[in-house]
Amino acid sequence: MHQITRNFFRRNQRQPIPISGMASTSSNVNSTDDTSALSIKPKNGLSRSTSLLNITESAAQILIQQNPVQGTDDHVEKLSEASTSLSLPEQHSNDKKIESLASQSTDQFEQGCGNNGKLPDVVVKDNDTRKASFKLSWRVEGEQSEQHKHDIISLTWASHPMTVLIFTKLKSPPVDLVCEDMVRWLKDYKNLEIYVEPRVRKYLLEKSPYFEFVHTWRDGDDTEITLLHKEVDFVVTLGGDGTVLWAASKFKGPVPPVVPFSLGSLGFMTRFESERYKETLDSILKGPINITLRHRLLCRVIKYPAKSSDDETEDYTLVLNEVTIDRGESAYLTFLNCFCDGSFLTSVQGDGLILSTTSGSTAYSLAAGGSMVHPQVPGILFTPICPHSLSFRPLIMPEHVKIRVEVPRKSRSHAWASFDGKGRIELKLGDALEISMAPWPVPTACLENSTTDFFNSIHEGLHWNLRKAQNFDGPTDLN
Repeated sequence: MHQITRNFFRRNQRQPIPISGMASTSSNVNSTDDTSALSIKPKNGLSRSTSLLNITESAAQILIQQNPVQGTDDHVEKLSEASTSLSLPEQHSNDKKIESLASQSTDQFEQGCGNNGKLPDVVVKDNDTRKASFKLSWRVEGEQSEQHKHDIISLTWASHPMTVLIFTKLKSPPVDLVCEDMVRWLKDYKNLEIYVEPRVRKYLLEKSPYFEFVHTWRDGDDTEITLLHKEVDFVVTLGGDGTVLWAASKFKGPVPPVVPFSLGSLGFMTRFESERYKETLDSILKGPINITLRHRLLCRVIKYPAKSSDDETEDYTLVLNEVTIDRGESAYLTFLNCFCDGSFLTSVQGDGLILSTTSGSTAYSLAAGGSMVHPQVPGILFTPICPHSLSFRPLIMPEHVKIRVEVPRKSRSHAWASFDGKGRIELKLGDALEISMAPWPVPTACLENSTTDFFNSIHEGLHWNLRKAQNFDGPTDLN
């Protein structure tokens, strides 16, 4: 895995949050009109994919609001200052596995940004650079004002993407037909290298030997799967939200841009219609495209008697929706002690607890009484499941906290943890689960923009606030 480490001018000694890893590039800030852009340019004749900004939207917004913007140059300056002042939570400094993962195959050279507050140039040496590079830009839509009303993140390709990875919904003949047609079109008309899952390649070869050109990996080979981000320029999903979750789970680090097509029963992330895939992919390949950065949670199971993630732990798991801790088949209430950044928060006595991303706020957390939250808002939702209490209301935590959920030794039963509805793990007495914001979000393409897509999804998927309008010919208190 390749990741650029920027040596930003810092007001403290913490490191900046890497929203996603970047490799084989030099970075600089270009400003045009109402745009603050982080440009990613290859340093040699070849090119390689880069991932996303080293900036969190909330930090930039806070700084901009504290210092009203008068013009475009001010906007670029404030956004740059926000990027240099943003700090990584203390808990990530001890994440040895993450640091080891991020440093694999990376030989990097750093330059400080001095006192001008601008992003520094970074040179990364890499002899295996093949992927397309892109840049992310923040722009303001609508009239300029002292308080920016609508910031949009867009992606522009710096070189033409050459490789696509397609994930499909299981056991769905309509999805298989769309996949077959899409693979033919992408090869014949776009000349792309195409990767699919082993089962999909097997299906395609059964249909025709023409599909010999399709690439895959050895089924069950976790090593090959973890290297997918080095080969793939963008991802296409054919299905519902579950297919997007499945695709995201295959990337244990940076994630290429994801284009989700709706072929499932319900989708809050899948805004593109499969019937128009040619028009959509044409637009995606040309760019620019608006994207939503969907945050993920990094979860570690800590087995008793280990005290923290510095001791012996299970390998980490990344979730895009939520991690759920419940009582399983036990007849007893779940008893969980919860800590936030090392301080005791509360005890949960009920059916369980949901720790969700904002993208997952429309899923299990919503059914348990949690609020719906815009997916671009960085935070962790803390939602109890059927608590035996009249005053236990859901919370929304800031993105930088580390939450520890522990099954106390005096509990009457064990608990069970599941990650995006899969991979259930038993938590025995004394075991704990640590949850923090992952440094690698999932960039999903927008049909229009992040906010419009979100509102349309809750109107269409949940019929949010759908009510018959009151007649206006009745009694009135107006003169």
